[in-house]
Amino acid sequence: MKKHMLAKRMGAIALCAVLSTGLLSATAAAQGKDVTAYLSPDLSIVVDGSYRTFYNAVGQEVHPILYGGTTYLPIRAIGELMGKNVNWSQSTLTVSLAGDRPNGSVTGTPDSAAKAQTVQAAIRPDITILVDNVRQTFADANGDTVYPLLYSGSVYLPVRSIGELMDKEVNWNNATRTVTLSGGSLVTDADSFEDNNGNNNGGNNGSNNGNNNQPSTPTGMITAEQAKQKALAHAGLQSSQVSFVRAHLDWENGRQVYDVEFYTKDYREYDYEIDAYTGKVLSFDYDAEHYRPGTGNGNQNSGSYIGEAEAKRIALAQVPGATENNVRRVKLDWDDGRAEYEVKIVVGMLEYEFEINAVNGAILSQDVDSIYD
Repeated sequence: MKKHMLAKRMGAIALCAVLSTGLLSATAAAQGKDVTAYLSPDLSIVVDGSYRTFYNAVGQEVHPILYGGTTYLPIRAIGELMGKNVNWSQSTLTVSLAGDRPNGSVTGTPDSAAKAQTVQAAIRPDITILVDNVRQTFADANGDTVYPLLYSGSVYLPVRSIGELMDKEVNWNNATRTVTLSGGSLVTDADSFEDNNGNNNGGNNGSNNGNNNQPSTPTGMITAEQAKQKALAHAGLQSSQVSFVRAHLDWENGRQVYDVEFYTKDYREYDYEIDAYTGKVLSFDYDAEHYRPGTGNGNQNSGSYIGEAEAKRIALAQVPGATENNVRRVKLDWDDGRAEYEVKIVVGMLEYEFEINAVNGAILSQDVDSIYD
């Protein structure tokens, strides 16, 4: 009898331990988990034909975030686009989008110094999203539940979920690294257009060659000299340190941009695309397409190569936490009339690719994508 009672007690204790462990795990899951994401200021976001820059409530620019092969956008800024007031309840951990915005959109100062980098964020299943008092749940393309992402005081949602909230189709252009959210309009031939919130977004007045992809309220086009200064500021250089190859006004993806190219005295090359209206840096790399060094002016096609080991070291220094075990490829190649090393590094769900000058070790270009792209 005593043995039987003892066995029952031990079984009850074991069951309590299992239940307690399950409850603790469920509580931890409900509170969220820390994750490594990727801050991506180089991504462009286009909403109904207009390029958008997002700011937080105090006017600081906030950037898209990549996590798990998905682009995340700040929900407060999206609330502005929807014309809804965004409220945060600390007691219930709830973001509510409802009513009309009393003060319109927040303006701020563009963060021209922002760079792509890994950041620590948190997946938060305990945060609730309400739109017009209706609780929202979100799923990815496979039907799996996705949760809000919390980073630096801002709540982010996957762009697919943002598209569902705004009733817009979401598209991704890998070549231009652009996310597009767009909704259909029954009429496209008009002098101005009004959205569902009564906001007039302007129209094609003939001044932009039929492309209505400029910012909705342009203040005038900047000059080529101003575009040069924007590029120099981003590169952290002065006019006296560089020689300009060109500052050419062009059309790219339905908008006017300045293509600015220059090189330094040690023949590092820079290529920028600057929005002709806002002055925002849309893209940049370290390979000026229209510059070709020749004999006597710093020709980089001769001289000894730095070697694969040095090329790996240079690339690894740009990727936090990466070691030689993360290097997937080092290849000597020839591009644009010069020798360069191609280096690929994979860390977690992110793939980094570098092109490094084989003679002087300068980073000619670098890119990062999800391994799922």
